[in-house]
Amino acid sequence: MQHQHTHAGHDHAAHAPAGWATAAKATLHCLTGCAIGEVLGMVIGTALGWHNVPTMVLAIALAFLFGYSFTLRGVLKAGLDLRAAVKVALAADTVSIAVMELVDNGVLALVPGAMDAHLSEWLFWGALAFSLVVAFLVTTPVNRWMIGRGKGHAVVHQYH
Repeated sequence: MQHQHTHAGHDHAAHAPAGWATAAKATLHCLTGCAIGEVLGMVIGTALGWHNVPTMVLAIALAFLFGYSFTLRGVLKAGLDLRAAVKVALAADTVSIAVMELVDNGVLALVPGAMDAHLSEWLFWGALAFSLVVAFLVTTPVNRWMIGRGKGHAVVHQYH
């Protein structure tokens, strides 16, 4: 018999397969932080005329920073101390952000001319938006699988 518990309007079965809505919501949460960092990094690197590799490194670093920050803010607000909150954020977001960044940057690298496009070009913004949509579509099943096993974003639910 599985243990059911309800909180913050969510109904979860312990280690039961996660629903697509739960996985999509978790991925969207992760994507928000990642997208802010990714876009900011790409804008900064492109505006400063950096080459592709340093721009991608900055974008990835900022994606992780903002992705973790969103989770940290929530769990700190729930009363966890900083050390515990960092552990929860790392457990909740690392795989999701890593998959998202791998896919997102891989797509950008594969779109012809995207990495050399300027901020004023539709190709820059279109390729970036496309890469984030693809990253969302690939990461959602990963999050669904992890949540269903009590991993990833499932570790955050108890603090909501």
